[in-house]
Amino acid sequence: MRLTLSIAVLALSTLPAFADRPVTEDERAKLAAAVQAEGCSGGKFEFDEDDQQFEVDDAVCADGKKYDLKFDVQMRLKRKNLD
Repeated sequence: MRLTLSIAVLALSTLPAFADRPVTEDERAKLAAAVQAEGCSGGKFEFDEDDQQFEVDDAVCADGKKYDLKFDVQMRLKRKNLD
């Protein structure tokens, strides 16, 4: 019984987390405007269901560098990290 339980726990812990989902068209438009307001463009848009925040990976900002941006559900910038 312990062996079966241990195998089940191990199997479940190795599954990838599916916490991100694609953004809707409405969210994409609002998020693109928020990214542009920060002086950035482009990137990959996703919504992190676990953290309840929008993520933009590899946005190129005014300084020419790539950043990962995180926005709350009101499209306010929470974090800007150099990629």
